[in-house]
Amino acid sequence: MPQTRVVVVGSANMDLVATAPALPQPGETLLGADFVMVPGGKGANQAIAAARAGADCTFLGAIGSDAFGVTLRARITAAGVDTGHLRVAYGASGVALVMVNAEGENAIVVSPGANATMTGLTEPELTAVREADVLVAQLEIPVETVTEAAVVARAAGTRVVLNAAPARTVPPELFAATDVLVVNESEALAFTGRGEPRALLELTPRAVLTLGMSGAWYGDRDGECVRVPAVPVEAVDSTAAGDAFSAALAVGWGEGRDLVDAVRWATAAGAACVRRLGASVALPRRAEIDELYQPG
Repeated sequence: MPQTRVVVVGSANMDLVATAPALPQPGETLLGADFVMVPGGKGANQAIAAARAGADCTFLGAIGSDAFGVTLRARITAAGVDTGHLRVAYGASGVALVMVNAEGENAIVVSPGANATMTGLTEPELTAVREADVLVAQLEIPVETVTEAAVVARAAGTRVVLNAAPARTVPPELFAATDVLVVNESEALAFTGRGEPRALLELTPRAVLTLGMSGAWYGDRDGECVRVPAVPVEAVDSTAAGDAFSAALAVGWGEGRDLVDAVRWATAAGAACVRRLGASVALPRRAEIDELYQPG
């Protein structure tokens, strides 16, 4: 079977991750435990996750001219992602400050850095989008860029998976060009005002609502509505679980799975991811996903 061609357009950050028994309250200082510094950003995470899940993946994004940028390029390339279009902007790379408690819950602050310069896609970047089987995008780079990529993908027949995170104002053209919308409960509430799964179908023809330890919900305008249970695992860090899920969904769908089965496979990918600390270093390989996959 030929590899699915996935293009991911999005952010690349250096993640500074610290663990502690609990997440600090405003004004509180806690004594932490472990610390790791690993590549992250939803775009880079999803590109690495797609490559590890078996896709031929190209990443469209921007890094800074600092030492973090050098490390980000090296790590993303080493994961098997095509970084030939990766931009370098003078100044700082994106940085994410991540705090993780004993239950694996996290709190994150992101400084965009070079990600904010990811505007005006070039013709080679647009060509990569047109030639892909699936475009995967998020909202950590300028929304105008995401919209441009999605509209071009739609016109070329490239499927569009939008992980609309973090929740922010989105133009109608972006939702109109989206084939599958992926959001969590707080994002669903922000976009619909109700947080009710079916409300997402007012935005796009197909939607996935991720529910953390409760699994995920899939629905479409043809009337299908399926609840997919979570795969039980011991959670260590949920930081990149959503990225593993979105990438695996795109890869599975691109390979010919129906969307309900792709959601089941993606749920296994998210479960495999939470078993390790960190973002990109925790993203599962295909064999790990298959090990946890539970067919319907």
